[in-house]
Amino acid sequence: MTRVIKGILRAAVPLFLSMVTGMVGTLVVTAVLGRHDTVTLAAFAVMTAVLTPATAAVVGALRGLSPFVAPHRDDPAAAVPVLRDARWLTFLVGTAGALAVLAVPALAGAAGVPGEVVAELGPLPYLLALSLLVHASGGGATTVLVAFGRGRPVLWSSLAGTAVIIGCAVALVPPLGLTGVGIAWLLSGLAAVTVSNLALRRVLGVRVGQGRPRVAEIARLARVSLPLAATVLIKFGGLGVVTFAAGTTNTRDAAAHAVLGTLTGLILVASVSVAQAALPEVARAGSPAEARRANRAAALLALAGTGVAALALLLSGDAVPSLFTDDAGVRERVVALLPLMLLASAADGTQAVQGIGLTGLKRSAASLRYFAAGYGLLVLAAVPVAAGWGIAGLWVAVAVANAGLVVLQGTGFHRHSARVGRVPVGA
Repeated sequence: MTRVIKGILRAAVPLFLSMVTGMVGTLVVTAVLGRHDTVTLAAFAVMTAVLTPATAAVVGALRGLSPFVAPHRDDPAAAVPVLRDARWLTFLVGTAGALAVLAVPALAGAAGVPGEVVAELGPLPYLLALSLLVHASGGGATTVLVAFGRGRPVLWSSLAGTAVIIGCAVALVPPLGLTGVGIAWLLSGLAAVTVSNLALRRVLGVRVGQGRPRVAEIARLARVSLPLAATVLIKFGGLGVVTFAAGTTNTRDAAAHAVLGTLTGLILVASVSVAQAALPEVARAGSPAEARRANRAAALLALAGTGVAALALLLSGDAVPSLFTDDAGVRERVVALLPLMLLASAADGTQAVQGIGLTGLKRSAASLRYFAAGYGLLVLAAVPVAAGWGIAGLWVAVAVANAGLVVLQGTGFHRHSARVGRVPVGA
């Protein structure tokens, strides 16, 4: 077990750092926009309401490639046919995401967003749609590098993209507004994809290229990748409903909920990076015991990461909430609800490990069913719970939903991992 933990930890650290650098880039863009103009920042918030889940869905679909290439870690060139098939799938998923982004002005107008905010978007949707296509055109190079145990190039790719987006945002936003953000996002994507694909070519020793579409093989990839993308969308949709429900309480509680949601995202970075690092180990397992050992090690590391973050937050008092708000009442509410948020985050991190482990077994469709059940109930309960028990009740509901997913995903992983080494997984 110790050897497995060390191996996952070595792979997870570069992934963790790459996620952190990516978040830094987004925060800098938001800060630059906030200083530029309030309407511009509001328009960017409207844009990200669609861009974030669309990007997450594309990333989720790309992550589904890992169990197909991980078995070729000792002979990377043998994975080239799979990567060629994957490029067709990622192009289709990226196109769907790009179309969703292009629809933002129409959706915003129909939803009653003020006209000046919609007009402020300008060419941003087109630039961000191109950025999504660029990301998808990379064919999931970072996912493949992780599957091959090459985490460092993923970090270099993230650093390159972050450096470009920060530099371009600072230089282009003051004169161009949101158009500058779009250009920065597009150039950042080009830089990150270029670095990751150059690194992948060095690992493979050959150029991937683009082969003729093999419909049966592409469909086989899609059976794992698309349910994973759908799971991400369900989660974002469910949390969006919870946020809406929090907004029906009062202004101070809604603000506190926003801060708690941001802190949750920061805490989950460690769990997600560990889960991604463990996915190839699960995919390469030759027996149920090996698969379960990798999954168990990842769960322990995820809980440890959450525990460290939780301890730091609890010891800091209201120092961390003060970074997000000057309102003493909001800070007090955040501090009071921290234990509930941390409990929900610990459960969320643990279920994420189990869910991504199911992807390693090529059983992401099972994870999708579990999420539809767990978050479906959360969606139905959110507004009534907010009306009766406020945001404290909402965070209890989120914690219960995540705990239920820990049970469902954990039980599912145990059941499906029993087939490892006996019949072809995913058959």
